[in-house]
Parts: sequence; structure tokens; C-alpha cells
Amino acid sequence: MGNMASRWSKDRAEAWQKQRGWRVGCNFTPSTASNQLEMWQAETFDSETLEREFNWAQDLGFSSLRIFLHDLLWKNDAVGFTDRLDRVLDMMAARGMNALLVLFDGVWDPHPQWGSQVEPRPGIHNSRWVQSPGAALLGDPTRHAELAPYVQGILDRFRNDQRIDGWDLFNEPDNPNLAYANSEIDQKADRALELLDQAFDWARETDPSQPLTAGVWQGSWSEPDALSPMDRLCLDRSDVISFHHYGDLGAFQHRVEALRRYERPILCTEWLARGLGSCFDPHLGWMKAEEVGAYCWGFVAGRTQTHLPWESWVKPLTKEPNPWHHEILRPDGTPYDREEVAYIRSLKG
Repeated sequence: MGNMASRWSKDRAEAWQKQRGWRVGCNFTPSTASNQLEMWQAETFDSETLEREFNWAQDLGFSSLRIFLHDLLWKNDAVGFTDRLDRVLDMMAARGMNALLVLFDGVWDPHPQWGSQVEPRPGIHNSRWVQSPGAALLGDPTRHAELAPYVQGILDRFRNDQRIDGWDLFNEPDNPNLAYANSEIDQKADRALELLDQAFDWARETDPSQPLTAGVWQGSWSEPDALSPMDRLCLDRSDVISFHHYGDLGAFQHRVEALRRYERPILCTEWLARGLGSCFDPHLGWMKAEEVGAYCWGFVAGRTQTHLPWESWVKPLTKEPNPWHHEILRPDGTPYDREEVAYIRSLKG
């Protein structure tokens, strides 16, 4: 490696949080896209829906949206893709919102395909979401370096961009992904660990002005000696700490306390599973009081179908679930739950 920048100091991470303030928003995919490729590819890029749904996000008081990118977008259409990303960041900035951008993802379909995406499967949660990179590339360590131009190309272009809150390098890299157990690679966690370690190196080389992170999402983090290799890597190399949690507030608070020992800003980059006790009231109010960044999963119910529960992979739903699993608004912008939306608005500013 060349002149490697180092992990941010705790002081620099704290200064970032002070300057940015409390980050609140959602994991955003427009309702007209079933996955990352459908969101960004030229043929299905839907600026009209993006503008409309960003207006709704601004109306709720959101300040940051976590948005997934994909390596195939860079490989097949780097110029068009980065121009569209630039446009989206402009649309968001015009509404006072920044982006937390996700580069790789270890969840759902391990065989992403460029081009027209297959229609969503009825009644199934996130039925067309795709991993990045795909299994063929992830499973072959000799090919991991093929991904360096993607990481460094995106970061080089946007490394000093104030519209970006940070870079989330790899979403749930070691997720066993049971829905696709038959087509997952062997030793996925090991391969993902190798790739994430390199991704941190590649990203550091560009010396971005925004923080790097990779979130911990399973197991317990209260005993440093008991951390998995993946959790240790994420926690030791991230500038700001990020995590996922889909349980009740007591368990959620326990996780945050375990992460406080790193003395860095904390972002919860995935939460909200109403049926599991992960709800706006009380979670969001507590996160605001504790200055924990809050990105719920989903915003407008649509082609991802993530208002349906995870169990729909085993038993597809034929009618709307009660309660909704994720998401906040219906496709026409009306709230799933008016009281919930009133509560979110009450926490603005």
C-alpha cells in the first residue's frame, strides 16, 4: 500500500459528530426499485419518485439517509452511475439531507445480475435484493483486488463531499443468509473478513474527509475477549461505531452501553421491527436523547416489500401484515400509523 492514512482519532470522530449533529433517517430505496441495481441503473433510475419521496423524508425531519450502492454499477457504467449518484446527493442536499453510503452487502441473493431485474416474488420480504459483490467474486480471494477500483473510484470522486456523512463499507458481511443457504459460498465469513479488511485499506488510501464504518450486527459485544474476528475488525477499524439491532428497548440499550467503551460516535444503521418490539416510540426518542444516530429500515412500502416480515421467506403472505415489519409510509405518502408519524415529527430538530 502507498501512503496509508490512519484511523481517525477519537477527537476527530467527536468533532465530526459535533459538526453534523444528531443523524436521523432511514435506509432508503425508492418504492419503485426492488434492489440496488434497479434504483441506480439508467433504465430504471426514477428521479420523479426520488424527488417525491425525498420531500416526504424532509417533511418528517430526516437529516441523513443510508443508501446502498453496488460494485456492478461501477463495473458496467461507472460514469453514468456516479453522475446519477451526484444528482441524488443534490436532490437530498436541497432538502437538508446527507447520505451514508454503503459499498458492499452480504445479504440476500448471492448472484446479482446486471440489466433488467426479475419482478419481485409476491408476498416475500426483500425478494430481489442482491449481494455485492456476488458469490463468484467474494468466494475467490485471488479476485478481491478487482473491487479496489470501485471502492477507490467512488471515494476519490466524493472524498471531500459535504453531502456525504460517511462510508459504510460492508453491510452484514458474514450474514449466513439462510434464505439462500443452497447457493451461498463455503467459508463466507472468512472470505468477507478478508474483503472487508482490504476495503478499509483501499478506502483509507483515498484519505476521505468523511468517516469509515462497518457495522456489528449479531452476538454480544459486552465482552471484548469474546468478540468474533468480524466484530473485532469492524470495531477496531471504524472511525465511528455502527451497529444493527431489531429488538426491544432494554436489549437495545444494553447493546449501546457495550459499544460506549470505544468512546466514539455511535450510529444504529438498522432498526425497526414492530413485531419484535423495535418501534419508533420509545426507541427514537431514546436515541435522540443519547445522541445515537438512528436509521430505521425502510421508508415507503414498495417493490422491496420490506413491510412484510422476514418469515415471509418461509411462508409468503397473501395480505398486509399487522403490524408492518419495516417501512413508514404507503406508496401514496399516507402514514402506515398516523400516531407514529406524529411522534417522529415531534422529535424534529
